[in-house]
This record gives sequence, C-alpha cells and structure tokens, in this order.
Amino acid sequence: MLLFLFVLGVLSGSAQKIDARGYMDSIKAFRADYIQTHELLTSAEQKALLRFYPLDPKYRVVAHFEKFTDSPWFPMATSGKTPQIQRKYGRLTFSMHDTVVHLTIYQSQALMQKAATHDYLFIPFTDATSGIDSYGGGRYIDCAVNDIRSGIMVLDFNKAYNPYCAYATGYNCPIPPRENDLSVAIQAGEKNYGKLH
Repeated sequence: MLLFLFVLGVLSGSAQKIDARGYMDSIKAFRADYIQTHELLTSAEQKALLRFYPLDPKYRVVAHFEKFTDSPWFPMATSGKTPQIQRKYGRLTFSMHDTVVHLTIYQSQALMQKAATHDYLFIPFTDATSGIDSYGGGRYIDCAVNDIRSGIMVLDFNKAYNPYCAYATGYNCPIPPRENDLSVAIQAGEKNYGKLH
C-alpha cells in the first residue's frame, strides 16, 4: 500500500509540473463556458444561482487506468423510469487525501453508436460532500477515450458538474453506482444549486 501511494505520488508530481497560472486560467474559462452555454439554466437569474468550490489544483489528479475487457452492457439506474444502457469501460486508481481510491469509468451504448460521440466516457460519483455542500444525487465528469494515454489519465475534479436533476424534476439522470461512492470529500467542481426545486 505504501509503495502504491509512493508511485501515485511520483506520477502526480510529474503531472503537476504545469504552468499554474495557465492552468487556473483554463479552468476559469471552462467554468465560464459551462455557465454561458448551460442548456437548462438560461436566464441571468438562474445562472447567478450556480455555485462552485474555489478552484484548487490539488483536485487535478493523475490516475492509473485499468481497462476492462468484454464488459457486458447493463441497465444503469436513473432518477426516472428509464434506465440507461452502459458498460464498465475501466477503473481509475489514484490518491486523494492520503487515501487510495477507485472510480469506474462507464461508456454509453447510445452515445457509442453516434459518430460524434462514439469515444465519450462518463464518470458518475458521490463523495463525502454529497447531500451537504454538493448535490445529493452525485456529480459527473466527462472524458474521452483519447484522454487515456499509456495507462494514465489526468482527472480534474474542478470540472465536476451537476446532473439536470439538481435543478429541476422530471429528468432521467443516471444514479452513480455504489462502487463510485467515494469516502473522501471532493471539495471541487460544482456545488449545490442555490435554489431548491
């Protein structure tokens, strides 16, 4: 365990050698674009209620990736009546708050069948902030197959966002599987929406 933490630490250290100002600017731009192009919250009043944790580079982590082979499709439970057909694409392992944690990456059957989204991947998760500072139904991180290189993926929780169910009822939002319930607190990304629905 100690050796594994050391290896992850070395990987994280090598990946954190980035231009700090450039990185922060890129996340600020990502957040501004997210707010500007939000498909559900379109008015200035609604957008003003979006809340986020302060930007924090420590939540940009380097994760070891293990791909799953011949993973079967299964119906992922959602907040509505219609499950979404997904499969487990692989597993990420990384260190957070001196704890080794794992997250499973999923692949949507529907998106895989479309040329524009065939390489899209999806990470739904809950953590120790869920239901307190962040949305109780969990948050999502989007990624793609080409984000994984040589068994490594940079995972940035500053880009974690809420499902539509955090803002309104009637949406069919995937529920993060139990295996993606993190015991650590991820104080990064989007927080609870400012107005209850």
